[in-house]
Amino acid sequence: SDSSLDTDHSTLSKFDLVVLDEAQRIKNRDSLTSTVIRGIPRRRSLCLTGTPIENRPEEMASLFEFMGIIPPRSVPDVRQLTRLSEHYVLRRTKNLVMTDLPPRLDRDEIIELTPAQKLAYTQAEKDGVIQLNEMGESITVQHVFELVLRLKQIANYDPYTGESAKLERLEADMEEIAASGGKAILFSQWTNTISWLEEKLARFKPLVYHGKIPIKKREPILARFKEDPNANLLMMSYATGAVGLNLQFAGYVFLYDRWWNPAVEDQAINRAHRIGQKSQVIVTKFISKDTIEERIDRVLNEKRALFASILGDGDNTNVSLSLNASEIFGLFDMKARHGKGTRSIAPPPPPEEDEDDDID
Repeated sequence: SDSSLDTDHSTLSKFDLVVLDEAQRIKNRDSLTSTVIRGIPRRRSLCLTGTPIENRPEEMASLFEFMGIIPPRSVPDVRQLTRLSEHYVLRRTKNLVMTDLPPRLDRDEIIELTPAQKLAYTQAEKDGVIQLNEMGESITVQHVFELVLRLKQIANYDPYTGESAKLERLEADMEEIAASGGKAILFSQWTNTISWLEEKLARFKPLVYHGKIPIKKREPILARFKEDPNANLLMMSYATGAVGLNLQFAGYVFLYDRWWNPAVEDQAINRAHRIGQKSQVIVTKFISKDTIEERIDRVLNEKRALFASILGDGDNTNVSLSLNASEIFGLFDMKARHGKGTRSIAPPPPPEEDEDDDID
């Protein structure tokens, strides 16, 4: 912790080598952690991290500074960072170390909202933006964030009519999967969406796994999904199902709605696409056309491209690039207030016991 580092710093002798695991924690040069870590006497330095860039390219500069590659406080541009990465970064991606892993096929399914959904969505966005603009300088990123959540939920299904273009597409895909005896995992941000889908997809007898399911009942659910040939669909929340589970017997993954950070999505997908998988994994990401979902997807793809430009192409799935405050405001062509333009504000996955229908 920061406090123990501060306390122990004065007692440290010079080390031959300091290996810094989870090195992205020193991305902020001005933090106490970064200051204390840079002060450790050492001859050589090594950084280990799966996410060298979380929001901005300059975060890598802090790592290079710790390793003594660049002068203190220097600010290399993207081109310089790319050159430094070529010489000082050793990158090992999943496709290099797991050569026997079957391929993963990603497809973006662009969905046209139903007429009722489109009407509800358009009105909600229009009213929401008017309310935000009326707030003037008192507006915060949380206010904008709440509108984003409301629009994302309408893109899932119209709360008044129950119409859902995504559901229609999912039903068509599940007909084929069930007929062939396949198994699919579906992820959603909201437990109430999962409950709604459970009712609408009753003929497929879907299994449900999220934070509101008692812990003692969870393992039997997973066992049934694996062993029951008629259990073709498991629906999970990102918060509970994205990590720590081995579901490599499933060949299909649906992202019914998108998380804010591609790293969380990829952790979810990797429940199926992992060691032990025998067949290709088909990943379908539902994106509602002309909605906030398309805008978020575009921003995240731009960040992935930026990451690739610095660290090379390869496998850029395990990259943490959350939306920051400026980007959240920018989804509605608004400017961030009070200088909150770079802070990452997308929520981390909440603890499974505390999942919330509205904001998890």
